[in-house]
Amino acid sequence: MPYFHKLKNYTHESNQFKKRMLKAAILLTLLLVLLIARLFNLQIFNYKLYSALATNNQLEYVPIEPNRGLIYDRNGILLAENLPAFSLNIAVDRIKNLEATINNLKTIIDITPKDIQQFKRSLQQKHRQLQLPLKIKLTQEEIASFYVNQYRFPGISLDTKMIRHYPLAEDIVTALGYVGRISKQDWQGIDSENYKNSDFIGKVGLEKYYETKLRGKIGYKVVEIDANGRPVRTIKIIPPTPGANIYLTIDSKLQKIALEALDKEQGAVVAIDPNNGEILALVSKPTYDPNLFTSGIDSDTFNKLQFSSNKPMYNRATRSIFPFGSTIKPFIALQALDTGTITPNFKISDPGWFKLENSKQPPYRDWQHGGHGIVDVAKAITESCNVFFYTISTKLGIAKIDDILERFGFGSKTNIDIAEESSGIIPSPKWKMKNTGKHWYPGDTIISSIGQGDMKTTPLQLANGIAAIANHGKRYQPHLLLATQTIDKARAMQEPFALPPITLKNPNTWNIVINAMHDVVMNPSGSAYTRFGPNPAYSVAGKTGTAQLYHHKIVNENPTPESEEGTPKHLRNHSLFIAFAPIENPQIALAIVVENNKMAPKVARKILDYYLVDAVQQKN
Repeated sequence: MPYFHKLKNYTHESNQFKKRMLKAAILLTLLLVLLIARLFNLQIFNYKLYSALATNNQLEYVPIEPNRGLIYDRNGILLAENLPAFSLNIAVDRIKNLEATINNLKTIIDITPKDIQQFKRSLQQKHRQLQLPLKIKLTQEEIASFYVNQYRFPGISLDTKMIRHYPLAEDIVTALGYVGRISKQDWQGIDSENYKNSDFIGKVGLEKYYETKLRGKIGYKVVEIDANGRPVRTIKIIPPTPGANIYLTIDSKLQKIALEALDKEQGAVVAIDPNNGEILALVSKPTYDPNLFTSGIDSDTFNKLQFSSNKPMYNRATRSIFPFGSTIKPFIALQALDTGTITPNFKISDPGWFKLENSKQPPYRDWQHGGHGIVDVAKAITESCNVFFYTISTKLGIAKIDDILERFGFGSKTNIDIAEESSGIIPSPKWKMKNTGKHWYPGDTIISSIGQGDMKTTPLQLANGIAAIANHGKRYQPHLLLATQTIDKARAMQEPFALPPITLKNPNTWNIVINAMHDVVMNPSGSAYTRFGPNPAYSVAGKTGTAQLYHHKIVNENPTPESEEGTPKHLRNHSLFIAFAPIENPQIALAIVVENNKMAPKVARKILDYYLVDAVQQKN
């Protein structure tokens, strides 16, 4: 068979090659256009974004905590300050093995389980910064030891931090409260941009209430760091704005005198200026040291305070509710006189007991066996005659009793500028049905008239109530802030806030009750005469009261010295005392509760003597 050799078609192959070259050129052109477009997008449109990302590889934004505002008393005595301390910080993201690093740090620095526990708690928080403190308040020896060994610990650094300190500590904590390390719960309701999770924040008291004023505004510094996370140089600083300083209405010397007057007893003291509502002293005892919280308190110490049987962290002055006892009587007397239920000349014959008509209940007894004889309203207040108030309570009725108490602010929060406050209880038929499911009976009204049963108040409410009596019905909202001082040193004074006054049809009614309260202290038959003590250098009006804990054999009987003999201390009745002085020009009003002890009038005498005599002499 013949062999045919096929000849190449050079023209066809040339055209095919040209087509392929054209396609490749078009593809390369498209790819080049896309590459140019991408480079244009990166270099022009997104230059700032990627420039910042590149910069962040070597720069770090370090928050600068603002100096917390200082707190002074009304006389300029420092109550809360800031002291510098060194903290040991860990750049968490640069540490490969945290546990090993911490164990190595333990060889040169005393790191406690409390420190580690707090550090791990901060690690778990949502709001976490790059550097977290492992330990605060390093000693000079620990600082020196770290600097010698710093090369071994990349990502670990020392920083200075201002720590809150309370020079008067336990004396002032009732009003001041304290700051503590910020927790998960604290992030609710605050500006998260103004805090970091190693910061401290007001927990209770004024420190919490005025957190926004005291905090200031956080600042930043931009720091260049090396590969080991060590700062090389500071690029830029945005300084923080320090918090405002605040001045309190509290007189710290009076506060200390009140604490000392309580001696070893538990209780509360509230002293207030009747002319403007300024709180002069706010005492709850037992107390505690707020400095325990300022660098982070461990759980064991906190639990001992929180669950102690004597409740040192519980603010008795504003939160504890006690039966009024006989301190309720001046308020009821005002209502009885003002409504015309009785007149100043109205009298009863007191046999020492009172019995409701057509009632099978046993008689309601007076604290004084045999009674007080012939009693009018002035004598009833002076000698604290229960039978007189049993009698007029049946004429008044619970609605009118509640009315006068509510007009004085009882049963509602005073809205003082700390959050820890109770409302007290002013019971009514509706209240009793809602809370106990039981009906209101005449006997409920009778025991309410001597401040027992469900009638409950706080020492703060009592102080504000007696201040209104001192002022013949003029009332002010109690407050602790005297002035605010901003960074420019300008002081803005807190104006008093007037509350709706209590007006009586006959203004002389105030004098009738006040004169009787004067006799409570000055008349030998007055219920406070012996315990308050003789011959004060000022005029004073007061009223005793007993919050009953121990049920005596005779129903509703107030305690006598003999009735509590053999009674365990914790079951003895509380004593109450309200007072104001001087009568002609009131400068101070007091409410005192001493738990399981009858010394409240003695406490009042020491406080009034200091404020109206000793302090005046010291100023002169």
